[in-house]
Parts: sequence; C-alpha cells; structure tokens
Amino acid sequence: MSTPHISARKGDIAESVIMAGDPLRAKFMAEHFLDNPQQFNNVRGMLGFTGTRQGRRISVMGHGMGIPSIGIYSYELYHFYDVQTIIRVGSAGSLTRELNLGDLVLAMGACTNSNYAAQYELPGTYAPIADFQLLRRAADVCDERGYNYRVGNVYSSDVFYSENAHNDKWIKMGVLAVEMEAPALYMNAARAGRRALTICTISDHILTGEETTPEERQTSFTRMMDVAFSIV
Repeated sequence: MSTPHISARKGDIAESVIMAGDPLRAKFMAEHFLDNPQQFNNVRGMLGFTGTRQGRRISVMGHGMGIPSIGIYSYELYHFYDVQTIIRVGSAGSLTRELNLGDLVLAMGACTNSNYAAQYELPGTYAPIADFQLLRRAADVCDERGYNYRVGNVYSSDVFYSENAHNDKWIKMGVLAVEMEAPALYMNAARAGRRALTICTISDHILTGEETTPEERQTSFTRMMDVAFSIV
C-alpha cells in the first residue's frame, strides 16, 4: 500500500509518529533517538523512518512547511496507515517576554489565518486543540526535566513574509508564539478521532529581534524531541 506522498507499505509505520518540518530533522531523530531505524519513505525527499525506543516501535517523518503540507501528510498517516498519535516538533517565534530563546511551547490551542476549516462546513468558528493526555504528560516531563516552557495558544500563519502580520493584536489576546502548522494537524486528528500535539522550541523572538544560531538550535532543539519521545 502507498499513497501519492508516502511509499510505505502497511505495517511499515508505527502507531505513534513524531514529525518535524525539516526532513533532515526527522533523520536526526532517527539516528539519535531510535534503535535500528529503517527508512520507509523518500518521496519528494520527505524522509520517514521507523525504529524502536526502549522496545517500542516509533516512527519519525518530515512534514514540510505550512498548513497545506502537514495537512496532506498527517491525513494520509491517520487515514491510510492507522497512525493513532502524531506529535509535531518544530520552531516558533516568541510573542511574549515570558518565553526566551530555547524555551518550549506546548500548543494547547492554535489560532490561525488559514481557511483550512472551511472544508468541514461548520456553522461557526472551530477551535483546534491538542489532545489533553499528551499535553498533560508533556508538561509533566518538562517539570521533571527542568525545561522552561509555557502552555497556551499559538498563532499559525499561512504567510511567512507578511506585509501586515498584526502580531500586536495576537499579543493582546495572550498568544504565546507564532508557527505555521498546528491547526491542520489538530483538525485532522479531531476528524479522524486520533491524537495530536505540537511542541515548539523558541528559535527567535518577535519582540526583541533575538535569534538562535545554528549551533544553539542543534543543542536546544533536542529538548522538545526528548519530551516527544518520552510521551508517545
């Protein structure tokens, strides 16, 4: 069995998948967190691997940039490969002075300017949210490890280079950070009756202009991976 975007056969992908926008980050996770990883996908360069961690099968895979991209991959994983849980690990820009570079955001909810929810023809505005059990366990792991983190809303934009970002308005509503994928993942999970969570590392600060270096990203981004692998 394969889909237009995933060449895996039935059974090649575990019930729990940890995803990252960059397929090379998925490769990094396979090499550093999994035992005996086996590649199951390379269609369009979107790498995917399945291995074991402490005796349990776990898969990792890239999902690309933006809501349309993660929408395709997560839909196919949920509906065609019987995946039950997807955790996205990615970067985000801080919208609050309470989050510094390298801190983690557990996205309880995802505001968005995307029209992704229109396909469901709902008689109102849908609020995409994470699975509570995953969220609670992620917060517990952060507390145990001593990782700095916040739980709350993120803003997921379809536009990276925006002429009118309106970040000040999202800040007034208490939104913690901006990223680009969580709502599609959460909506696909809800529609399929599955579970999802987004964990982000603050890579840059919208208010201060601070940015992490490539070296800092390489070391600090492993914290969100550690949390994800601890809760699947």
